[in-house]
Amino acid sequence: MIKPDQSSKQINPDRRDFVKTSAALAAAPLILKNPLSATTYRANDRGVLGCIGTGSRWGAVGPAAANFADCVAVCDVDKNHAENAAKRMEDQQEKRPEIFEDYQKILENDEIDVVTIVTPDHWHTKMSIEAMRAGKDVYCEKPLTLTIEEGQQICQVVKETGQVFQVGTQQRSEMGLRFLQAIALIRDGRIGDIRQIHVAIGGAPTSPAIPVTEVPAHINWDKWLGQAPMVDFRDNGKNRRSHYEFRWWYEYSGGKMTDWGAHHVDIAQWGLDQLGEGQGPVSIEPVEVEHPTTMVNGMPTESDRYNTATKFNVKVMFGNGAQMNIRNDCKDLGFDNGIRFEGTKGRFLVNRGKIVGKPVEDLAESPLPEGLMQEVYGGREPGNHMKNFFDCIKVREQPISDVFTHHKAMTTCHLANIAIRLNRTLNWDPKSEQIVDDPAAAKWVGREQRKGYEIEV
Repeated sequence: MIKPDQSSKQINPDRRDFVKTSAALAAAPLILKNPLSATTYRANDRGVLGCIGTGSRWGAVGPAAANFADCVAVCDVDKNHAENAAKRMEDQQEKRPEIFEDYQKILENDEIDVVTIVTPDHWHTKMSIEAMRAGKDVYCEKPLTLTIEEGQQICQVVKETGQVFQVGTQQRSEMGLRFLQAIALIRDGRIGDIRQIHVAIGGAPTSPAIPVTEVPAHINWDKWLGQAPMVDFRDNGKNRRSHYEFRWWYEYSGGKMTDWGAHHVDIAQWGLDQLGEGQGPVSIEPVEVEHPTTMVNGMPTESDRYNTATKFNVKVMFGNGAQMNIRNDCKDLGFDNGIRFEGTKGRFLVNRGKIVGKPVEDLAESPLPEGLMQEVYGGREPGNHMKNFFDCIKVREQPISDVFTHHKAMTTCHLANIAIRLNRTLNWDPKSEQIVDDPAAAKWVGREQRKGYEIEV
């Protein structure tokens, strides 16, 4: 792969500087990392790919990455997942990739320039940091982190290594460009100053008690658990397996708050332009919350069923006076999924299926300025999230869904989860990135990791 000289690397945590730095980055002096892969990349405009994590979501990520790079290896602690991925890659590129259980085998391969990471959330940070340290550019699925501290760690390593890192929040690039149009409307002043945002992301499901069963022979359960506590494998035979429904267990994820929140809160804060240093929420108040099990000091009292919040309404206040309401639904406002931006001059609703409201209707008579959406998208043509990643690899720029803005959005989601688990309002200092005036809650910014699976920065 073609990479610039270390002295020419420019990390861009502030999206507003993206366009200004493009020319300088494109003109940066280049060196070759690896003779074979770099020659291949230069001649064929392709890189060398390794896929870490090959479960169901990988089907929308790995094959897309293989349109731009040659997949030589796949890895999963579930042998069935790995075998299925290798077969799909073989069908797509007519060459079967190697199969590994240990992701370190992919990181040790100097031929591999790019990795996709599509694992449960609790593995994202460790793998991402180690991949960047190994010189790989990274495409990692959302939500990127399990804790706020993990986001801080990833941001630190991106700055130190200069590796290109795309988060899988495709709403910034795709979905009919509806979300990009929403941001362009805001940037063009069509609704004035934002005063309130309503974000509806759905609630988590419940489950009955899920019985303990034997670990299937094709799964390495210890490695799947990673940093999470060692617990029994559970399976009731109805897709409520511990390793399949990980999203609904706080041990591995954050429920809908970090699932759909990683998408919609990201767009909401993009609209607020809360991307610069020292910007972010200042208070987080749980107005309403329901969990499927009793919580004591933020911890579930039952270990045999889902435990993430099923219903919630969290009020998030920002330093500029804007208010964001993160809810499982906004049916009283007429929608159950999406983002409603309300400003001093108007309001509109956007979700994956539509963008509606008077400011949108007014576009028929008063279109957005030519090139504005492309400018909001960092000066590139939008429409394909994976292509944006590989385009940015060539010129060593951070892509449209960079780790710095995603960390800001995930900080809000993690704080919301802490607030609803502890059932109290939190005060947050966005400059120091710490919970203030509540030492007990401040400990929740990170969490203990199981011995042997610690994240090292």
